[in-house]
Amino acid sequence: MYSYIKGTVSEILTGAISVENNGIGYLINVSNPYNYKINEEVTIYIYTNVKEDEYSLYGFKTRDDLDLFLKLINVKGLGPKLAINMFGTCTANGIKDAIERENILYLTKIPKIGDKIARQIILDLKGKLMVDPTNNVTGFDELVSVLENLGYKTGDIKKILPNINQEDDLEIQIKEALKLLMK
Repeated sequence: MYSYIKGTVSEILTGAISVENNGIGYLINVSNPYNYKINEEVTIYIYTNVKEDEYSLYGFKTRDDLDLFLKLINVKGLGPKLAINMFGTCTANGIKDAIERENILYLTKIPKIGDKIARQIILDLKGKLMVDPTNNVTGFDELVSVLENLGYKTGDIKKILPNINQEDDLEIQIKEALKLLMK
C-alpha cells in the first residue's frame, strides 16, 4: 500500500495521469487530470484498489480529499470509480456540506449518483464528517467547484465571490466569475 507518490507528471490521460518516480511511471486515476501539467512536480496521496482482476491507484492533491474518498467508498453501492468522479464535479467541502445538510439535490447533480445512492451516502456519513469552516463558501459551492475544475486557484476564486450575486443562476454566476478572473 502506498501513502503518497512524489514525482513528475509525465502523461495526462483521460481520467488519469502518469507520475514518474525513480524511473517508474505510476498510472494514477484522478478526478480531473487537466488540473495537472506535464513535467510538474507533484505529491499525490494514494489509495490502492486491489481486486482479483485489477490493481489500480487513485490519487488526490490533499490528505483531506483522500480521507473523504475513503469514507465515501465504504458507503454501500459506491465504489472507487464513482467516488472519484464526485471530486471532479464538487469540492470536498461541498460534498461534506451536502451530506451534513441532507442536500440530496446537490448530490444527485453529480453524474451517476441517483436518489438511492445519495440517500445512502447521507445515511452512512451524516455526522461523521468535519466541515472546514475556513473553506466554507456557502451558497457558492457549485460555482467554486466549476471554477476549480477549470483550473482556477481557490484563493483567486474566494477573492471574487463578494462581487457575485448569490441569487443569480449558476450559469450567470459562472459568466460573471470568469469576467472577474480574467481581469
